[in-house]
Amino acid sequence: MLKVLKQRDFALAWTGGLVSMLGSWALFIALPLHVYQVSGSALATSGVVAALVAPGILLGSIAGVFVDRWNRKTTLVVGNLLLAGATLPLLALRDESWLWLVYPSVFLLQVVEQFTGPAENAFLPRLVHANDLVAANSLNALNNSLARLGGPALGGALYATFGLTGVVLANSVSFLVAAALLAAIGASGAVAASRELAAAATRRWRQVWHELRDGLALVRRSRPVSVVFGVTSITAFGEGVFAVMFAVWVLELLEGGVPELGLLQTSQAIGGLIGGTVGAFFGRRLVPERLFGVALLAFGIFDLALFNFPLLLDGVWIGVALMILVGIPGVSSQAARTTILQTHVEDAYRGRVFGSLSTSASLLMFVGTLAAGATGDLLGPIALLNFQGGAYVVAGIFVLLALAPSRAPFQDPAAAPTT
Repeated sequence: MLKVLKQRDFALAWTGGLVSMLGSWALFIALPLHVYQVSGSALATSGVVAALVAPGILLGSIAGVFVDRWNRKTTLVVGNLLLAGATLPLLALRDESWLWLVYPSVFLLQVVEQFTGPAENAFLPRLVHANDLVAANSLNALNNSLARLGGPALGGALYATFGLTGVVLANSVSFLVAAALLAAIGASGAVAASRELAAAATRRWRQVWHELRDGLALVRRSRPVSVVFGVTSITAFGEGVFAVMFAVWVLELLEGGVPELGLLQTSQAIGGLIGGTVGAFFGRRLVPERLFGVALLAFGIFDLALFNFPLLLDGVWIGVALMILVGIPGVSSQAARTTILQTHVEDAYRGRVFGSLSTSASLLMFVGTLAAGATGDLLGPIALLNFQGGAYVVAGIFVLLALAPSRAPFQDPAAAPTT
C-alpha cells in the first residue's frame, strides 16, 4: 500500500478523495438531523434520503456516456468545483421557511456525483502501474472506511460548535481542496479512442442513446463484465433488505437501541480499514476474479454468523467482533469488482459501464428496500437478513465457478505509468 501511495498521481487523487468524503460524511450526518430539528417531521427527513438515491437511478447510465466523451481529469476537477458551489445554498437553511431548499441542493449534489464517480474509476488505471491496480482500488475503498470513521465525528463537532453553517462551509472547502489536488495530477485524462467510435467526427446529443446502447452491448458481450453486473444486482437487492431490517434486528434480537446500532456500524468501518490492507496484500497474489469470489463468499458467511448468533449467544460485543469480520472482505470485494471492470473494459467505455453499474445497483437496492418494507412484519428480521447473507454466499460461489482466474485480455497502453 505504501508503494502505491508513493506514486505521485495516485497519492494526489487518493488524498483528494479522502478529504472530499470526510466533508460529505460530515454534511450528510448533520443535515438530516438539522432537517428533523427544524421541521419535527420524519417524512421531511426521509425526503433527504430520497434526494440522495434518486439521481443514481435516473442519471447513472446517461452520465457514463458523457464521462466517456469528456476528459476524465477535467471532469473530476470541474465536478469538485461544482460540488463546492452547490453546497453553499444550504447556508440559507435557518428556519422551516427555507426547508424546501434542502431537496434541490442535495439532488444537485448527487447529480454531479453521478459524473465524478464513474470518472474517478475510469481514470484510476492511468495513475498506477498495472500490477498495483487491485491495491489502488483497495486504498480507494479504504477511503470510505476512513471517512465513515472520521466524517460523522467531524460533522457532529462542527454542528455542535458552529451549527449547520460550519458543516456546510467545511464541506465546500473540502471539495475545493480536492479540486486543487486533482488539478495537480500529471497524467492525461483524455479518453482513448475506441475502434467503434474512432470514425465519428462529431459528438451530438442525438448520439447519446447510441453510445449508451454500445456500452450496454459491451456488458452483454463480455462474460466477466456481465457476471459482475449480475452479481452486483443480486447483492444490491440484499443491501436494500439490510438497510431496512438491520435496525429492526438490533432492536428485536439484541434488544439494543441507537448506541448499539452506531457501535455496530462503526465496527464495520474498522473492519474496512483492516480490509484495505488485506485487499492490497492479496491483490498482489490473487487475480481479481478469484479475490472477488473469495471475498463475496467470506462476506456472506460472516453475515450469516452475525445475523444468527443471537439465537444461541447473548452480548452485543459478539456482534461487534463479527461486524469487524464482515468489513474485511467487504472492502476486498469492492476493490476486486472495480479492478475486473477496469481491466476488461476498454478505456473509451469505462464511464458508461461504471455509470450503468451505479444505476442498476441503485435501482435493485431501492427494490430491495420496498420488498423488505412490505414483507418485514410477516417474515421477521432474521429470515430476511439470512436472504441477504445467503445471496452473498451464492454470488461468491457463482463468481468462482463462472470466471476463470485469468488476467485481462488486453493491456491499455495508456493505462498506467511506466516508471
